[in-house]
Amino acid sequence: MRCDVVAVGTELLLGQIVDTNSAWLGEQMAMAGIDSCVQVKVGDNLPRMVKAIRQALADADALVICGGLGPTHDDITREAIAEVMGTTLEFDDEVGMVIAEMFASRNRRMPEINMRQAMVPKGASVIPQRRGTAPGLVCPVGDKVIYAVPGVPFELYEMFERAILPDLLARSGSQSVIASRTLRTWGESESGLNERLHDLISELDRVGNPTLAFLASGWEGIKVRLTAKADSSAAVQELLDVWDGRVREVVGDVVFGVDGDTMESVVLDLLRSRGFTLGLAESVTGGLVAGRLTNVAGASDVLRGSVVSYASGSSSTSLVSPQDRSSTKPSPSRWHSVPSESSAPTWVLHSTVLRGPLIRTG
Repeated sequence: MRCDVVAVGTELLLGQIVDTNSAWLGEQMAMAGIDSCVQVKVGDNLPRMVKAIRQALADADALVICGGLGPTHDDITREAIAEVMGTTLEFDDEVGMVIAEMFASRNRRMPEINMRQAMVPKGASVIPQRRGTAPGLVCPVGDKVIYAVPGVPFELYEMFERAILPDLLARSGSQSVIASRTLRTWGESESGLNERLHDLISELDRVGNPTLAFLASGWEGIKVRLTAKADSSAAVQELLDVWDGRVREVVGDVVFGVDGDTMESVVLDLLRSRGFTLGLAESVTGGLVAGRLTNVAGASDVLRGSVVSYASGSSSTSLVSPQDRSSTKPSPSRWHSVPSESSAPTWVLHSTVLRGPLIRTG
């Protein structure tokens, strides 16, 4: 079963709102074993919406359209779906009554324009709204189906979990699980990893399951993502275990973590497992190292403290005695920022530079 996604809204194209709905839908469908291969964003323009919906539905068994179900003039997803279905809109009395009662229960006047949300393409069924005013829609198109949901995230989540996902699973006739595992690497370029893993990637291309992809992630390193599909969670994890091991046989020297691990969380875990603590004396990094470490929950049992000294003449080298500047393991009495031996760190990490950036005039 393949279900793709079309996100509607000119604001998405202008960058005024980030499309988190498509990412969430993709994640939920993957966990349910439903393939989702294409995600499209389209503005509030009827001809372009109709074209995007037709193109997406041509290759998929089902389509989730999020957004464009509100009451205003630019909410035209209903009209676009009706055109794709080759039908017209009709007023749904029950939906209209629900919307009116919602406004009345809140002691608010209902603008007449809200009744636009009760217009439903002929042949479509309604997904009742429980958190807002816009109902969702289930719209058959031949042997395929279009689901339309509001763009408001918490409304979309509830409708998808309650009505759409069960319907997708029933239509698919089978249940499977799609899962990913991400190996976190550092010290090798994306092209370098690809070169080292060339033979394994060729083997995966022949096998077809799982798949492997690289994700360049800035100072988080290069991620190597394995994605597998199987009939059960146990089977998919077993498949990932096998290929995880195969990847590590080739590039295990640069793998530092898995999935949600970060460089800082791994460093803290390693120090903690060895009973070590850490102190920081930062100059050139200006507190960046401490900031990243303290973003990890529970860092306080490892990180004793940090001193940032950036200005010329007050370099953080003054925090460690001359005898210890060649070592990363100072004597507690020589690390000036710690008041007592009991609170002294096992290790001190010192970041410095001989000369920082200069600003010149004239």
